[in-house]
Amino acid sequence: MPKHPGSAPPPVSASVSAPASAAASAPASAAVEPESLAELRGDCARMAPHWAVRDGDLAPVPEPVPPSRIHGVRVPPSAARLLDGMSEYGD
Repeated sequence: MPKHPGSAPPPVSASVSAPASAAASAPASAAVEPESLAELRGDCARMAPHWAVRDGDLAPVPEPVPPSRIHGVRVPPSAARLLDGMSEYGD
């Protein structure tokens, strides 16, 4: 469905999944979708060391502010109604 009246829809490209042997020989810069959840989990496990955070790299976590110290916050009635009409997270 086009986004604007009178505009043509975007072209549809044919998607052909490459065999596993082609994925192994693809250059590192080529984006290859994982074939299974197990392959995706394996990819994530290999990348995990790259995301390691050293102790000195983390910013200190500030203490929570008690609600009694929060002043001057105003919520317009229309925004309050909008938020009130939204479902809770996980509904």
